[in-house]
Amino acid sequence: MLTLLGICGALRAGSTNRLLLAEARRVFGAAEHVEGDIRMPLFDEDDEVANGFPPGAVTLHGQIRAADAIVIATPEYNKSVPGGLKNALDWVSRVPGAAWRDKPVAIMSAADGRAGGDRSQFALRLCLTPFRPRLITGPEVMVADSRSAFDEAGRLRDARYVKTLTELMQVLRSEAGR
Repeated sequence: MLTLLGICGALRAGSTNRLLLAEARRVFGAAEHVEGDIRMPLFDEDDEVANGFPPGAVTLHGQIRAADAIVIATPEYNKSVPGGLKNALDWVSRVPGAAWRDKPVAIMSAADGRAGGDRSQFALRLCLTPFRPRLITGPEVMVADSRSAFDEAGRLRDARYVKTLTELMQVLRSEAGR
């Protein structure tokens, strides 16, 4: 059975990106679903030298290494990725062993704006490129006006979003199985 690691770029429990991640898990299908936690202290090399890696960074690094596929749902904060997500990427990059190397990774976003987080996806791709994952280039899932995009049960309302998300998860599943 495949292991799908989901990483939510938002810290808020009620984030629409958490809802989008749940929808991605649902349409990905049968797999062991693991959720990564990006809550870590701010990266500080002096802290690393004095105290080593935070336990959260070591745990997330191990989850990335163990995953067959990874999906990241990110909001857009001030036209880029949230600081917490970038910070987690920085910490994980410091832990020895190239955890992201050759891992199939799908990126998606939900944002209140009309573009659905397109700039955060672009910025996240730039952040991930040095780690050399197998980034899935499409289809792009960008849920606009995200506060209105989900019903009371947390499901996407728009069939077009469901169709695109399903296709993205099919591509990710295919890449994980190769």
